[in-house]
Amino acid sequence: MSRHLSRRSVLVASAALGAFALTTLPAAATSTPAQIATSKTNGVAYLKSLQAADGSYAGSGLSNEWAFSALASAGTAAVDVTPGGDTSKNARTVYRDLLSTSSWPSASPVVTDYERATLNAYAAGIDPSRVSASRNLIANIYSYWQTAEPGYFGPSANFNGTVFAALALNGAKTQSGQIRVPQALRNSMITRIRANQHNDGGWNYGKAEGNPGQLGAASDIDMTGAAMAALCVSGVPNTDTDVVQAKDFLKGKLVSGTGAFDAMFGVNTDSNGWAVSGLNACGIDPQTGDFLTADSKTPVDFLIAQQFNPGGGFKYLPTDTSPSAYASIDGLRAVAGGGFTAAPPVPTTPGAPQWVAQSSLASGTATKLALTVDDGSGTPKVCAVTLTPTGTTTTLGAVLDAAKTAAAPSGCVTSLTPSSGAGVITAVNGKANSGSNTWKVSVDGSSFASATRGKVVSVGDTIALRWGV
Repeated sequence: MSRHLSRRSVLVASAALGAFALTTLPAAATSTPAQIATSKTNGVAYLKSLQAADGSYAGSGLSNEWAFSALASAGTAAVDVTPGGDTSKNARTVYRDLLSTSSWPSASPVVTDYERATLNAYAAGIDPSRVSASRNLIANIYSYWQTAEPGYFGPSANFNGTVFAALALNGAKTQSGQIRVPQALRNSMITRIRANQHNDGGWNYGKAEGNPGQLGAASDIDMTGAAMAALCVSGVPNTDTDVVQAKDFLKGKLVSGTGAFDAMFGVNTDSNGWAVSGLNACGIDPQTGDFLTADSKTPVDFLIAQQFNPGGGFKYLPTDTSPSAYASIDGLRAVAGGGFTAAPPVPTTPGAPQWVAQSSLASGTATKLALTVDDGSGTPKVCAVTLTPTGTTTTLGAVLDAAKTAAAPSGCVTSLTPSSGAGVITAVNGKANSGSNTWKVSVDGSSFASATRGKVVSVGDTIALRWGV
């Protein structure tokens, strides 16, 4: 196993792939639409061959669940992927059942476990915040917010956790296509991603902010693709200086004769796939302009040249003689025009819905809800609130009351006025309504409206409180 693949194995077990997907590439590209279509068809066939007899792609430890984001990018719904045509074992149902178990992901989970699951559940057509009555992946991510270093998720030394938080929280939209997290939270992640950009325009997996030596170190192709995608899905335009610098870094790593990127661990499919997915997520064409070499080669040309046909798998290194599952996932996603996740396609299986989700809270079953509290100071408080509902819905007052004693991290809500009833909330954490500046609430990205204790809160709702006009 190569050094790069060994490193990737560790990262894939604890890191996530994620962002939006562009579904087509322009006709003027070097690789023709017909070649891309063939690559997608054969690539999907290979990924289907990775499904286990029980219908699974994921399991304990390292697994092939990233196939869901690649399949979705290529237009194939996870619910349509079945072992031997057995629809009762379709990939989506089996994956949802896994995510719903109390033992998943492990006894010692890390934030990237939940980011990985969020990106892949979304692509599979499973609402990440409503996997089951007790499983809310968005809230799971919120619980890793770093209060002492706002904007980071998980230990800041593992910068990739913050990048994939941005990819997951922004890329995994609601079923109606709404970004479910508030702008204040998005801005905090953007600030940290910008602060970790190296002097050469790229990024690496570890923290560089505040460390001149790390900021001056060589960047990684893979992480540059992921970080630029994280900026773009967070709302940063591709004309932004930091995105342009990342694009220029990647351009400077092109190998003219093949269209490959000269990665830290040598030319390989995975690095090329991540870089192309970053370009795709930012709406930057990987086949024309800056990414068409003097030898008329592009990164997509390189990826297609790495694919075995008609078998459909992609090899990791140009010298390999057999396909790699991870290279095939990364390669297909990129060739299909995908970022790091994609909206689930409409299934072809009769009667199968595009989305599956828990429809209500289960009385007596503990659940988590994602909460941000923005008092206008510029830094929101972020936490996951644990509560045990007594009905199929709860109220905002009940959630905020629970947040005082059962939030991770703690301190999200320390005081609340009024302390009972269903009326208008007049103060949170000592910050009182003042004139037109009042406490307002948004759920799943909806418009902010007056916050009342009696506001109904349903399973999986992502709640944002904000003080202001």
